Amino acid sequence: MRIGLIGFGKAGKAVANVILQNPEFSLEWVLRSSRNMENTSVKELLDVKSNDKALVFSEQSIEINEHFSKHPVDAIIDFSSAESIYKYGKAASEQRIKIISAISHYGDEEIKLLKELSKINTVFWSPNITLGVNYLLFAASLLKNIAPDVDIEVVEEHFKAKSGVSGTAIKIAETLDIEKDSISSVRAGGIVGKHEVIFGFPYQTVRLVHESISREAFGSGALFVAKQLKNYSKGLYNFEDILRPFFFGDAKNNLS
Repeated sequence: MRIGLIGFGKAGKAVANVILQNPEFSLEWVLRSSRNMENTSVKELLDVKSNDKALVFSEQSIEINEHFSKHPVDAIIDFSSAESIYKYGKAASEQRIKIISAISHYGDEEIKLLKELSKINTVFWSPNITLGVNYLLFAASLLKNIAPDVDIEVVEEHFKAKSGVSGTAIKIAETLDIEKDSISSVRAGGIVGKHEVIFGFPYQTVRLVHESISREAFGSGALFVAKQLKNYSKGLYNFEDILRPFFFGDAKNNLS
């Protein structure tokens, strides 16, 4: 499966590293906002041996429709910024290039655009694309259904420089129908990301914890999604849509 990657920050580099080492996928190109590293190869930058093209392009130097035509891919994985969807979304959808977005925060207008694009294309969005944290989300939802009146608190921990509340923590709160002030944030050192959901029962406590050890977890999650989306037609999907068949025994069609 041919992949185009948008964004080459810390997360983007980690994702590229995972793609380059997976023989089921081919990293065709990386698209960046700046001209730095233009006309180089990600393989050289990351010192990874691979047969993938992995060419670096700048959005300042290309016309997006022409770029997609000259360098075709089956799916785009986006680890850039919320604004990027306006630059590539329409062109990708018109050429039926599946969109996998790992943007932490989208505003109402961006979400509206995703829904419009999904009318003609396969679009996936998850504010946290690690498989483990989404497994946690699904499991937490099941426990909340069993005990709807349980007390729930969410604790999220990230690196010192991260601003705002984690998009994943907000997603957890929304999924479990709890107030955002039930989220506690910790910022310290170089913590990649840790999320804990605490269920407080009268005589017992249940804790569901997910911790990202390395940003490469974003890459393995993104490729898991890409593999599943092969069997999905147009529509807007999230991780719950992808995981539901595995929880309820209908995953055989997603394992090919």
